Amino acid sequence: MQSLLEARISVDYPNRPDVLSDLELDLAPGEITGLMGESGSGKSTLAMALLRLLEAKGGKVRGAVRFQGRNLLELSAGDMRRIRGRDIGLVLQSPLSALNPAMRIGRQIEEAWKAHRDGKPDSLELLDMVNLPPEPAFLDRYPRQLSVGQAQRVLIAMAIIHRPPLLIADEATSALDVVTQSEILDLFARLNRHLGMSILYISHDLLSVASLCHRIAILRHGRIVEANSCDEIFRRPRHEYTRALLAAMPRVPQSDKLSSVA
Repeated sequence: MQSLLEARISVDYPNRPDVLSDLELDLAPGEITGLMGESGSGKSTLAMALLRLLEAKGGKVRGAVRFQGRNLLELSAGDMRRIRGRDIGLVLQSPLSALNPAMRIGRQIEEAWKAHRDGKPDSLELLDMVNLPPEPAFLDRYPRQLSVGQAQRVLIAMAIIHRPPLLIADEATSALDVVTQSEILDLFARLNRHLGMSILYISHDLLSVASLCHRIAILRHGRIVEANSCDEIFRRPRHEYTRALLAAMPRVPQSDKLSSVA
């Protein structure tokens, strides 16, 4: 099967060469790949590099990012703007910071639609798709009137409004409580099943990655040190860093009382 995304890149910043070094990442159509690594390993840098958003920060991407057969690094700025949001959606970590505090939710959804299409979106259907109340009153709210979980669902709705083949979720559940995190992971899984949407799920939380993803890529010091199916990563990790990550996973102690009841 032909890859949806093939990245072979290195990233430099002024006075910081090789923030990412000879990094290789593939993503198949309809696949959920988890990108796992500790803070500072380069996860968010990779997300921004794929979307060509590092240039404003002085970053330079070397190599190739092939998406649907086109090298994104060779496209014009205008062509790249047409791809962002329409063909590649992005969900960030801090939803209340990402939303415009002075604009109602319905207006922000409409602006996301008009960036690539004419007319108006079916906003109520979109809300229902991400488990938000499909009611006009909800569209009239401001971001300050939403919970963090609701705000994250609004961001997801805006990211999938054009049914992009690829969704990049960069630490999209790290600001959420455990229950809401589980609900968002279920939502991502449903979007993958029902829309056939590929997802690059970036996280430092190995448990959430394991519960959602088909494959896992382990990032360390700007390099992918191991990439394999979830089952292989957990059962037969090859790299010493992967084994260290698995050893550091929290384990729930088993109570003697619970053991006896069982």
